[in-house]
Amino acid sequence: MSGIEWQHIFDLQLAIESFPYILQGIGYTILISFGGMLFGLILGFFLALGRTSKLVLFRWPTRIFISYMRGTPMLVFLFLLYFGLPNIGIQFSAVTAALIGFSLHSSAYMAEIIRSSLNSIDKGQWEAATALGMSYWQSLFFVILPQATRIAIPPLSNVLLDLIKASSLAAMITVPDLFQRAKIVGGREFDYMTVYILVGLIYWGICLLVEVWQNHLEKRTTYN
Repeated sequence: MSGIEWQHIFDLQLAIESFPYILQGIGYTILISFGGMLFGLILGFFLALGRTSKLVLFRWPTRIFISYMRGTPMLVFLFLLYFGLPNIGIQFSAVTAALIGFSLHSSAYMAEIIRSSLNSIDKGQWEAATALGMSYWQSLFFVILPQATRIAIPPLSNVLLDLIKASSLAAMITVPDLFQRAKIVGGREFDYMTVYILVGLIYWGICLLVEVWQNHLEKRTTYN
């Protein structure tokens, strides 16, 4: 411990000077994480329906897709999209590849959350809706989903938090997000410790805002 140069742990002046430049990458971070959440949620909803379908034609392909996405590291999948697909003539920009990758990857996790939330609703709710003359889709959207949403909010919020933190992986395929800009400053100033602490605090601040939003949604959807 005596050999550690404690004075070099955090350079406040460098942090203040580099903060505006690093913060310019927040747009990409938000786009990738929140965009991945939105598209992943839409795809995850249909995957959940396919996962619980009585038709093998829908059930098994969705199971395989979900299993593959949950069993593949995000970074490997991003490299596959950005560096691998050009070999067969398909090329995306770094931002597009990141958005596609995060959307597909997160959809598998959200599909399982949605599936378990739907299954947690008592079957009597379905029967009651059917007795009232509702169709399957009417029962799903007007009776089951409102109840399942309340159950799904906490785990879905955790997925969003994971996406925000994992969005830093997009820097590995040259997306100029918060982490990529922090790497540039660290390499230029030869002080990675300061900029990595700074960018970590920025990610933490974003996640704190999401947690506040999550708590608000939970209160709004809690039955009195």
